[in-house]
Amino acid sequence: MHFPDFFHQVPPLRLVDPLSALLGATDDGLLEYRYPDAVRWAGHSCPTVAGAWLMTRTALSRLYPEGRPERGQILVDLRDAAEIANAGVVGGVIGFITGAAGTGGFAGLGGRFSRRDLLHFGVEQAAEVRFTRRDTGATLGLEYRPATVPPDPALPPLMQKLLAGQAECEERAAFARLWQDRVRRLLIEHADDPELVRIHP
Repeated sequence: MHFPDFFHQVPPLRLVDPLSALLGATDDGLLEYRYPDAVRWAGHSCPTVAGAWLMTRTALSRLYPEGRPERGQILVDLRDAAEIANAGVVGGVIGFITGAAGTGGFAGLGGRFSRRDLLHFGVEQAAEVRFTRRDTGATLGLEYRPATVPPDPALPPLMQKLLAGQAECEERAAFARLWQDRVRRLLIEHADDPELVRIHP
């Protein structure tokens, strides 16, 4: 399996998961997630997956300035219902990294480590996604605005030909290259752009 080189240039996200240590999956509970992990979860790389990654990155750095984020101790609320647009993908990537799950999540051990009912869709709120620390109650609302990094002008017509089954081999390759170049710009060149991932007042 070969990923584009820039996938490996995206800084990893590191969390501590006490359940992982308790059950012996790791010695110290430290887990490291890299962008290719999110791609494997989603099965593809796109601006939506990149946006979920960047929102999670922003939330973890802002909510845990003093140390390592604790996986399974973060509540995630999304404004849109899971079936609207790409909300399900966004919630899935965020939940994959943070451990937040819906009603089918891990129920816990002895009243601890539950991941169930930490991920909610269709919540009435202003922010696109809201992250909340369960231990302190600190919260952060975020809005992802991918239009601030528009695609190459050649991409839309190439997509039309591709979806219509009319694209030649060279055009399919060009489409894939331009598609991932936009993802690269989002994750590498604009990762810290406050207009891309906006903190909701």
